[in-house]
Amino acid sequence: MATTRRNFVRSLSFTIAAANLSAYSADRLRIAFSTLGCPDWKWNRILDYATAHNFAAIELRGLEGNLDLPSHEVFAPGRIARTRSEIRAHDLRIACVSSSAHMDEPAGAKRAEQLSDARRFIELAAALEAPYVRVFGTGSGEPSVAPNEELKERVASSLKELGDFAGKHNVTVILESHDNLVTSPVLSEVLKRAGSDHVALLWDAHHTFADGKETPEFTVSQLGKWIRHTHLKDSVPNGKERKYVLTGRGDVPIQRQVAALRKLGYKGFYCFEWEKVWHSDLTDPEIAIADYARVIAGYLK
Repeated sequence: MATTRRNFVRSLSFTIAAANLSAYSADRLRIAFSTLGCPDWKWNRILDYATAHNFAAIELRGLEGNLDLPSHEVFAPGRIARTRSEIRAHDLRIACVSSSAHMDEPAGAKRAEQLSDARRFIELAAALEAPYVRVFGTGSGEPSVAPNEELKERVASSLKELGDFAGKHNVTVILESHDNLVTSPVLSEVLKRAGSDHVALLWDAHHTFADGKETPEFTVSQLGKWIRHTHLKDSVPNGKERKYVLTGRGDVPIQRQVAALRKLGYKGFYCFEWEKVWHSDLTDPEIAIADYARVIAGYLK
């Protein structure tokens, strides 16, 4: 029987697939969306929608309102093989498995709890043949307040420990630019201190622009060697806060962010993070996610 492209892809080991990330779903643009944007959707609807709108990947950030992904029945040990088959049948991949774990706790029970939680997500990512697990640097923090030396060292140390664990599972831990770890000098210092081949960066380009006050060209020039995954979203000023809007309708320079990554030779996914879980008043995902696919396609072609 002739070997089909899909059967060939299925036969590859995760190591080979991760090394050849750009070859997967080669007929599609490298766009993804986070399930944070569609908290009410069932698993099969997410897969069908992604394929119908020409997405190449999905970032898992909760499912049906459950942010503790390893506990969801779709990812149970007795179900995981079927789940992998469903992802492959849609010619999709999981771009990232996103945890809520934060790396800033001092030594003790709270730190152990956060690292233990992150390890559960790393094991899930490995089972799903996903290359990355997202973690936060801090559980909270104002962008205007720079982290002190002790905090940066705690975050770096926790990242290093997790990276050592993740490496054994062919997974890389990616730190999101978030809270008060949003500027290039701070992020580069933390990542250098972590010093692990299995620790890298999730560039939330909205936060480095809106909170870090950096241009995309500067951020990519400083952090590009660590960027493995992205979160892209648009917004407009709204008093002291910002209001999320559909892609291309705000003042976030998403087209320049994409261009800077392409110039760098970035091979990861351009992932839409629509924070519907936290902001119920946002445009419904059926509209917002499809709109992102249309707009970003124009930036990538």
